[in-house]
Amino acid sequence: MTQQRGKFISFEGIDGAGKSTHIGFVAQFLQTQGGVAMELVTTREPGGTPLGEKLRDLLLHEKMHLETEALLMFASRREHIAQVIEPALARGAWVISDRFTDASFAYQGGGRGMDRAKMEALEQWVHPHLQPDLTFLFDLPLEVARARLDATRSLDKFEQEQADFFAATRQEYLRRAAQFPQRFRVIDSTQDIAAIQLQLSGILQAELSA
Repeated sequence: MTQQRGKFISFEGIDGAGKSTHIGFVAQFLQTQGGVAMELVTTREPGGTPLGEKLRDLLLHEKMHLETEALLMFASRREHIAQVIEPALARGAWVISDRFTDASFAYQGGGRGMDRAKMEALEQWVHPHLQPDLTFLFDLPLEVARARLDATRSLDKFEQEQADFFAATRQEYLRRAAQFPQRFRVIDSTQDIAAIQLQLSGILQAELSA
């Protein structure tokens, strides 16, 4: 009997949107509703592999040329797909990733202003046949997101960017959501946590039933 392929869920949003708060909830919900036999793989980008985590440190803290940044993001992603995502999906596991390629379009494309055609070329080169089955985009006004960033910790180079950077990043996320409505679910992140989790539960239940 052929192993049924798993599903791939990505979480997106500008810094401060609160997406990380809900990853644990989604994992727990799937484990409970999907059955104890369901294998879940929770991962992140940039990162997800030993090499990817080394690249993550460079990407989040070192100044570099825009195209170098984009290329390193996709290099980390290529390793992530080969070592973690594709093997997990092939054995029937569900993969939950904190960011994927939509983040590159949003941050390097929208925020940094890299040419969209170059971003699309990298996407086609690195994963021509792979996209998330479901993408949660946690969206909220820029000023709310900025206020939520933890002032007690050291901010990475992206979190230190100015308002216009994040405004452009948010707009690119929303453009991607409009371009791919079949996989995006835009979540109003100004709601309280209970309301958001109720919405997530409904979406996930439909995904499990599909």
